[in-house]
Amino acid sequence: MAAQCCCRQAPGAEAAPVRPPPEPPPALDVASASSAQLFRLRHLQLGLELRPEARELAGCLVLELCALRPAPRALVLDAHPALRLHSAAFRRAPAAAAETPCAFAFSAPGPGPAPPPPLPAFPEAPGSEPACCPLAFRVDPFTDYGSSLTVTLPPELQAHQPFQIWWLDPELTYGCAKPFVFTQGHSVCNRSFFPCFDTPAVKCTYSAVVKAPSGVQVLMSATRSAYMEEEGVFHFHMEHPVPAYLVALVAGDLKPADIGPRSRVWAEPCLLPTATSKLSGAVEQWLSAAERLYGPYMWGRYDIVFLPPSFPIVAMENPCLTFIISSILESDEFLVIDVIHEVAHSWFGNAVTNATWEEMWLSEGLATYAQRRITTETYGAAFTCLETAFRLDALHRQMKLLGEDSPVSKLQVKLEPGVNPSHLMNLFTYEKGYCFVYYLSQLCGDPQRFDDFLRAYVEKYKFTSVVAQDLLDSFLSFFPELKEQSVDCRAGLEFERWLNATGPPLAEPDLSQGSSLTRPVEALFQLWTAEPLDQAAASASAIDISKWRTFQTALFLDRLLDGSPLPQEVVMSLSKCYSSLLDSMNAEIRIRWLQIVVRNDYYPDLHRVRRFLESQMSRMYTIPLYEDLCTGALKSFALEVFYQTQGRLHPNLRRAIQQILSQGLGSSTEPASEPSTELGKAEADTDSDAQALLLGDEAPSSAISLRDVNVSA
Repeated sequence: MAAQCCCRQAPGAEAAPVRPPPEPPPALDVASASSAQLFRLRHLQLGLELRPEARELAGCLVLELCALRPAPRALVLDAHPALRLHSAAFRRAPAAAAETPCAFAFSAPGPGPAPPPPLPAFPEAPGSEPACCPLAFRVDPFTDYGSSLTVTLPPELQAHQPFQIWWLDPELTYGCAKPFVFTQGHSVCNRSFFPCFDTPAVKCTYSAVVKAPSGVQVLMSATRSAYMEEEGVFHFHMEHPVPAYLVALVAGDLKPADIGPRSRVWAEPCLLPTATSKLSGAVEQWLSAAERLYGPYMWGRYDIVFLPPSFPIVAMENPCLTFIISSILESDEFLVIDVIHEVAHSWFGNAVTNATWEEMWLSEGLATYAQRRITTETYGAAFTCLETAFRLDALHRQMKLLGEDSPVSKLQVKLEPGVNPSHLMNLFTYEKGYCFVYYLSQLCGDPQRFDDFLRAYVEKYKFTSVVAQDLLDSFLSFFPELKEQSVDCRAGLEFERWLNATGPPLAEPDLSQGSSLTRPVEALFQLWTAEPLDQAAASASAIDISKWRTFQTALFLDRLLDGSPLPQEVVMSLSKCYSSLLDSMNAEIRIRWLQIVVRNDYYPDLHRVRRFLESQMSRMYTIPLYEDLCTGALKSFALEVFYQTQGRLHPNLRRAIQQILSQGLGSSTEPASEPSTELGKAEADTDSDAQALLLGDEAPSSAISLRDVNVSA
């Protein structure tokens, strides 16, 4: 029976069914090979089985779709060379059950004899057997980060008729003593996890059933709806639409500990006490502050899982379950900022998402602004201004390296076909985006009024994907007085110029409220660059930096890094004054001091570099040092350290370091002019030895990496 309306109708007549307006097609995304604009994705269902002995993750996927126009000839999904597909078949119910979805079956043969897990149950009409016929599909090259999977569709498929896609999954590898596996989808990497519309413009709900060996804990970026311990089967459900890159899984020897009424941390047993002590009570404080600013938290739980050092980025804002690298635990202030940033993504990025990777700032710039509003509410304006000054310093440093006319310094970056969107993840996305959002907040004259606007913006666009014009139109509609003043066209500060001009931000925030923390940093740096050195060093040594905040010390060391190479007598005095003290501080401090050591070829402290690299397995604390070592006269030292430590590194990190070390092999390189016991052994190596080390079975081109995002999300 059709719904009745309140207008007058002829006797016995029924109201015509009211059709909702057609949904606009998703934004075109050059990073996706898929035909997402021709279909609407309703839901995806994963069925997975962890197979530690075979180092394999096998499974099936059901994609529930509708075609947006009649008789589409093919469905194109994003895939990856690591994704092995075996067969496709089409099943449909008899005509009497026209509403029964169609299905395509895929399989991926595993390397071992174990049979694949059963496919999810397919709805069938009672008392009937569904027809089944094979369908053609092909996998074609697309870019170096993915492939296109084209499936020929049956000609009788009508517009808006539901149908389903099934397939079996590839293997995922890990290298731990106990089974441990994680996925990381940002930006375009989940196409190596399962075939999908791998674009942020497409969102859907999802569910999953995962079977794991005894003793292995499984977590996903969704609500756990059931766990059958005897069978080792975990059930998950995500009730809100999310893009493909936010589907994430982690499994391993993980233990939980509650840290708040709706939060717990998950970590390996040896890390759990530290993680719990550092975050207990704090996460609820941050969530409550965010809710006061931007409205209710909509994802149910906010849990955190600490991942091994092989996790390729610092943190990832997966809904319900933030992924964060365990290496950050020793740096308290960085831990606080990184978790709060991921909390902010719950509103900006997860609920409201950038429709294309060309406008990533819509997630990262807004999340950075929200993060700093939360830190101001909880820790005060001075701390927030210090952290902002530290990040803006890094932004200007990156700008000097890239040049002010670099196209990646635009907020609206033009993504050329074939370019990995992950390469657009830079400080402009975060900090230039933040500066634009901060500028908008200043236009309305009151941060609280701007908070109200952002709250309304989230409410309007939650669970959808947006473009910059959506944000700016909403802003001008919320503040009609600003629209009347044509603030979007102010000379030199036009909104269009903010989006499309290269170079630094058109305006930066007033950070004077942080001067009590930033002024001592500037004063100490000026002392070390003053003449005469003896007098300056004596004055500097009277300042006790052990009482400083981490961001103050890091900012001071970054200033020294910017000035490197420094005069050798200055480096000697710095080492005498600070080396032992800094060696006892956290890794964020130590790596900066060691970069100063390397960039200034200061051999007396080179043993500290060796010890640091021998103890670190994280990309964030190894890649910068190897890059600096290979830029100067210390490449042979880098080769020696890598040779001794490579067995403890994750294969992806090992390949990345191999690529750094292999640059310039075959050309004549001068050995270090100063003898050193640290270098003696390595200097005897020849180019052929180095090439054998770097270009063997682990050569960068010899394997497919499942992750290539190298920065924090």
